[in-house]
Amino acid sequence: MSDLAWAGIIEAVFDDPAQGRRVAGVRKMWHLLRRDGYQIARCTVARIMRRLGLQGVRRGGRKPVTTRPGPAASRPPDLVHRDFHPDRPNALWIVDFTYVWTHDRYCFTAFVKDAFSRRLVGWRTSGRMPVDLPLDALEMALWVRGRDGQDVTGLIHHSDAGSQYTAVRYAARLAQAGLLASVGTVGDSYDNAMAESVIGLYTAECVEQDGPFQTLEHLELATCAWVDYYNRYRLHSSIGYITPIECEQAYYDSLVVA
Repeated sequence: MSDLAWAGIIEAVFDDPAQGRRVAGVRKMWHLLRRDGYQIARCTVARIMRRLGLQGVRRGGRKPVTTRPGPAASRPPDLVHRDFHPDRPNALWIVDFTYVWTHDRYCFTAFVKDAFSRRLVGWRTSGRMPVDLPLDALEMALWVRGRDGQDVTGLIHHSDAGSQYTAVRYAARLAQAGLLASVGTVGDSYDNAMAESVIGLYTAECVEQDGPFQTLEHLELATCAWVDYYNRYRLHSSIGYITPIECEQAYYDSLVVA
């Protein structure tokens, strides 16, 4: 196939909101094309993307400070110790939130991520940053897993030391749901590195790609679309260039075969 023909295919995949979403880099594009049945060398993808001026988004920049440590005496222990590789879904959830500037105010988005599949099982956007923000994201995650008939008892819930996550109301809800609270070291991003990664992707692939946003409602709609893309269509190198939904399905399929 000629470079001209490949250019049309690559540009279409790159622009597709359910595939490249104008954020995929060379490696991700190469895997997307292979999934669609195209036999093309990675170097060819790189050359044509360079010629077309297409490049993936790059995470970077300084993350705004949203963590406000609660009393040290009330913090749960760190049950993760930087090991973010559980062997099944619903063994470890990672949580965090960030803020986004809209034209009329600062807004906030919280996420709950399953460490096994990288799936975002819960999220919430709000115009304020009280305990209700991450608590609503947690409630969504519990509802999603409950809807699918999955037991989360004994699951480790890992967060930073922010006051929202160490609040009495939040701790009580974790205990009621049978989840084990785990909190990383104050001011150490490595203790919650997987959550930091989600925030970076959200900022690069949603906030910077689809923004600026006029209102909270606009941000909420964009976040909803991005979460759906992230779970159903985005290929994740950490799980073998498949989607989080495919990762979980493959796990449960393996149990049936076994």
